[in-house]
Parts: sequence; structure tokens; C-alpha cells
Amino acid sequence: MADSKRIAELKEKVALLPESPGIYQFLGADGRVIYVGKAKNLKRRVYSYFTSKANESAKVRVMVSRIADLRHTVVATENEAFLLENSMIKSLQPRYNILLKDDKTYPWIVIRNEPFPRVQSTRRRERDGSRYFGPYASVYIQKTVLDLVRSIHSLRTCSLNLSPEAIAKGKYSVCLEYHIGNCKGPCVGLQSETEYREGIELVTSLLRGDTRETTEYLRAKMVGAAAEMRFEEAAVYKKRIEALAAYQSKSVVVSNTLTNLDVFSLVVDDDAAYCNFMRIADGAVVNSFTVELKPGLEDRPQDILTYAISRIAEQLPGGRLSREAIVPLLPAQELFEGVTFTVPQRGDKLHLLELSERNSRLYRLEKLKQIEIKDPERHTNRILAALQKELHLSVPPRHIECFDNSNLQGTNPVASCVVFRDAKPARKEYRHFNIKTVVGANDFASMEEVIGRRYRRLLDEDAELPQLIVVDGGKGQLRFAYETLLRLGIADRVAIVGLAKRIEEVYFPHDSTPYYLDRNSEALKVLMHIRDEAHRFGITFHRKKRSLAFIKSELESIPTLGNRSVEKLLQRFRTLSRIRTASETELSELIGRQRAAEVIRYFREVPADGTKEGK
Repeated sequence: MADSKRIAELKEKVALLPESPGIYQFLGADGRVIYVGKAKNLKRRVYSYFTSKANESAKVRVMVSRIADLRHTVVATENEAFLLENSMIKSLQPRYNILLKDDKTYPWIVIRNEPFPRVQSTRRRERDGSRYFGPYASVYIQKTVLDLVRSIHSLRTCSLNLSPEAIAKGKYSVCLEYHIGNCKGPCVGLQSETEYREGIELVTSLLRGDTRETTEYLRAKMVGAAAEMRFEEAAVYKKRIEALAAYQSKSVVVSNTLTNLDVFSLVVDDDAAYCNFMRIADGAVVNSFTVELKPGLEDRPQDILTYAISRIAEQLPGGRLSREAIVPLLPAQELFEGVTFTVPQRGDKLHLLELSERNSRLYRLEKLKQIEIKDPERHTNRILAALQKELHLSVPPRHIECFDNSNLQGTNPVASCVVFRDAKPARKEYRHFNIKTVVGANDFASMEEVIGRRYRRLLDEDAELPQLIVVDGGKGQLRFAYETLLRLGIADRVAIVGLAKRIEEVYFPHDSTPYYLDRNSEALKVLMHIRDEAHRFGITFHRKKRSLAFIKSELESIPTLGNRSVEKLLQRFRTLSRIRTASETELSELIGRQRAAEVIRYFREVPADGTKEGK
């Protein structure tokens, strides 16, 4: 019974995993990692362990029986998951993994520390002053990068000692690579070391993932060649620029420019905070997990991060942090003796912090989904509390109504009203409005009419008023809507905001300056959902009305058909195709024999494509 409960709890966690590339860790009862695996789709891969087919293997069956918990880390690509799995297996040495030996597992690209440096492939990293880039997930990827580098820059491939003394002796001669244009002959002094080094710096920036300098260099060469009528050469540079645009070799999982450090990121909600930890060793991520904290009422983000780092340090081997830690903001540094905290602004360290923040946010989403499934009332209250706080409301907006206008160049103007209760659509309460008093495309006046009709009726019926009204539009629509509420005497009883579509600006009455909600906040997501639902509902009604208007116009062009006959046909058949295929008997029963004959004659002369036959 206990085992089935354990599997059920694990399956609940698996159901919340993202469908993204990453690595997963299975933990035993003692909290140690017993298996590390990679996945193109985390949810699908991890779920496969809990199916009967997966358990056909005795080894898998034993491992699954010992899983007490699971963790995961999300990355950008499957190749990055491959590399992260490699580094974590070497670091954690899980019991059920085939242990990898050393860094010769994957290929690297090296720029040799020598005069006129060579750019080569290697599987061995040595402390010889050379610069190493990688590792690459496969030899194919590494070879593709090397070919790209060599096609753009003319670099030597020979093993000659090109010291100034050796070149000065004049004992070398150019080889075939020089004659076919792959080398500029530094061995005989035809290329200076300064010029060669400039090319090496471009190669270095390219291998680090920055293609801008190389792109600018190639573009200048292409323009120069084209200006001198060397179009074939210009076409070669153009192809290299296109190849460079498609090139992506940079991995945030492994970086040769980083040594040993820790990474901490923090995401804070009103009632919880989430801190992700990553440990980097020799440029590779070797450990990663996220912890949840319950901050106090007056805790600042700095205090929360300080506590989170202290708590995470207790779980690390020896209880020690690395000498350098990357953080989004500085904690209380005096508590962590010997640790230098860095808030990165650019480069590899910033990329690692962004990766850590992404994992914090995904962990937060998983926790919120768990709450939504297990305690929907708490989930709803949290969303309403976020709306109340962000929009400065006096009460949680359990009843929200949103309005949107729709017209096409002033024709068939309509409006929609959608209703949300407890942050969920109440579709039975949605309402459509035909604009009656406004001529042409006037969104302001249309909004004024609809708001007036809606709430005058609710007041007459003594019905419940919403706690929040959302107007789809900016300052103009909001002003007209608010003035209507003032005339009705309910402006002090109902809060109202405008939501502009361009960059999701929120407007309040009496404030001409827009308010910008956090792009990741749940309050903004709820407002956008309400606004989009009002737009969808309004557009659907508008299209339907336009279609009926077109049918009515078509029927009114038939001789002897009056308004009453047209209305009867519309109510009965709804579409032109049904009227066109109706029998004379059906039409005669509805509008009389003579008018039925006119309808049949009209559609015989005007085929379905709208072209009238000649007589």
C-alpha cells in the first residue's frame, strides 16, 4: 500500500513537469541522487519510467522501487541536456548510471598558445596557456564549427615553428594551402603576426558565441568586393554571412571562461519565494536544485536570498560555498566569509543567472499547479489577492466585467461584455450589444452607450454590480466609460481600469500616466485573458452580424420581396445556400407562390459565384 502511494505521489510530480529539454535526477530515501538522465521532453521521458513496459527491465524495476523523489533542470536544447547529464554524472556518480571517466568524452576546439596560433580539434585539455572552447555534443558539430571558422578566416594548419627567428632565417617556403587561398603565407613573411592576431580575435569571439564582429568584417569585405566589380568574391562573402547567421555553437551549460562558482536566483511571490542553486565546476554545471521558502511579512528580497543561501549551503558537501557566487542582488555578505558575490551585467555569468532564473520560475509554476489541483480555492484567492494589490482595489475582484467594441470601417458596430467570476469565465453571463445611437466608427461614444445600457439595466433590476470593470482601450475609452458611471451614480461603488493593447498599459481614472504591470505577473495574465476573451466574443458576433447583413442585402435586391418576406426567409433558412437549394414548395408555404417563383428565378440567373448570366 505504501509503495502504491509513493508511485502515485511521484506521478503527480511528473504530471507537472514541463515539456522542455533538460535533465532529471532520481533521489533515494536518503536524499542522494541515484540516477541522472537527459530528455528532449522531460514530462514524457520521466513518465515512461512509471509504465508497465518500462518496468520489464529488472534494473529499471529495482531503480524505480528505490525512487523517493525527483528533481529536474531545464535547458535550451537537447545538446545542452546531453552535456549537462555528462557533467552531473561525473560529479554526483549516481549508482544506476554508467560512470563517465574524464573530459576526453567530448571534443573541444583549441586555439594554441604559439606564434601564429593554430585552431584545432582536441579531446585533451591541458594547462599550457591555450584557449579551449566547448565541449561539443558531437564530433559532427565540432567539425562544422571548425569548417566555418576556416572558411571565413585564412588560418595556417601546418605544424611549423613560426617564431620570428625561424621566419627570419628564410628556411620555409609556401605550400599548397597558400596557392589555393587557404593560407596567407606567414611562414615566409607574407602576413604579419599583427594581422594574423586580428583574425584570431575574430575567431575567439565567434567561438564564444558572439558573431557580430565577424559578421561586420565579412559584410565590409562583401561591400568592398562588390564596389570593385568582383561579384563572385562578393557572393562568397555573402554565403559566409548566411552560414554565420545560422550558426549557434554557444552553450550556457558549459563554458571554458568560467571556473568554479555557485549561481543563485530568486523569484518572490506574496506568500512564497523560490531560490534555484547551480554549482559550476571547471566550467560545467555539476549540481542544480530549487528550494521553496516562506518569507515573513516584512522580509526584503535581500533577506530572503541571504536565508536561502544559508539553507542551501547546509545541504552542500562540507557545507561550503564556492569562492565566487553569482546572484541577482547582493545578500548580507558578512555572513559568508571568503565568498565573493557578483551581480553580472553581461557575458557567460549573466547567461548562467538567466538559466537559473528560468528554473526558479518553472519550479514556481509547478508548485502553483499543485495548489490549483489540490486546493483550487486557495489558488483562486491568491490570484484575486494579486489583482487587488496590483490594481489598488479595496476588495478582491470576484466579479469582473470587460467591454470591447467591434466594427469594420464603421459598419455593423457591436460591443461585447464578458463576465469573470473568481478569475474564471462565466460564459452564460456574456452579453452582446448592437450599437443603436452612434453613427460610424466612434469607439468612445460606443463605449459610453454600452456602459450606460449595461449598468442602468443592472440598477433597474437591483442586480449585483461587479467589483471591477475592464475597458479594452486607453485613456479615451476609459474617460467616457468613467463619466457614464458618474452619471449613473456608481463611480464610487465600482472600480474601473483601461487596458491598452499596444504594450499592455493599464490606465486609471484621473491619472494620464499609464501603469505597467510586471510582464510575468498573474494579475496581468488575468487581465489579458479577460480582454482577449471580450475581443474574441465581440469579433464572433460582428462576423455573424456582417454575414446576416450581406444575406439581407442580397435578398432585398429580389423584385417583389418586401421586408417581411426577407425576415421570414432569414429566420427559416439562415444562409443563402439553404435558400438557393430550397424547393418551390418550401418557399411557397413561407412567402407565397408568386414570390417563391421570383426567388427561384433570381438564383437561377445569379449562380453561386455571383456572376449574372447573360440573356
